[in-house]
Amino acid sequence: MRRIVFLLYVLVTACHRGAGGARAGGGAADDQEMTAPEQHPDEHAGVAAEQAMAGMVSNEDLHMRLTPERPRAPGDSARAADVLAVMRRELAKYRDVRVAQADGFRNFIPAGAAPVQHFTKLLWAFQARSGLDPARPTSLLYERAADGALKLVGAMFTAPPQTSDTELDARLPLSVVRWHQHINWCLPPLADARRRWAETKDGQPVFGPRSPIATEEACAAVGGRFRPRLFGWMVHVMAFSDGDPWNAHQH
Repeated sequence: MRRIVFLLYVLVTACHRGAGGARAGGGAADDQEMTAPEQHPDEHAGVAAEQAMAGMVSNEDLHMRLTPERPRAPGDSARAADVLAVMRRELAKYRDVRVAQADGFRNFIPAGAAPVQHFTKLLWAFQARSGLDPARPTSLLYERAADGALKLVGAMFTAPPQTSDTELDARLPLSVVRWHQHINWCLPPLADARRRWAETKDGQPVFGPRSPIATEEACAAVGGRFRPRLFGWMVHVMAFSDGDPWNAHQH
């Protein structure tokens, strides 16, 4: 449990501070919102967050914010191709998950049922605040094969939540990818989190990324704690998958 809470704390902290091109309106209130570790009180919140990052989300229109699509500009395709080339050259050694683990990547939620497993390197998560280095992703993404082996399929890059569309476009062109944020989560009260995570109403979860609750008022009505945003911006680049690296396994 402590490992899960620690990972979530690192992600919200690393994805928040030190961004260039911050969106207007950020500041101390955002710092408090994004870095308080008690926002994620137990392993259920951690697993829900892992599943959300892997795309196991219902009600996506309620709980997902995407960057707007942009028309392709001169140089966009070349920039995207350069990122892919570096990833495939520098990250190929991590096809063997043991090499990734020896290099400091950890699967902080190994029991999660998500189809894509995130192996995160904490140092690189912090370094991602200042820019995107295709050779240093926040997380490596693995799928579990039929024989139980983990197969490297891509990587996840992150950016602070107030990062502007212009800065996100500079990291990876918005004509090629759509960055996403996880938003409008209703979490159960801290004192009763474990019992209430499994609560349902009208056949749907009351809490987490599969809940139809997406406003502070509706969350308060069920005694929950509303979080307008979890983590910062994220994007999956499936550089080692068989399909389109920019669209495969996207939310």
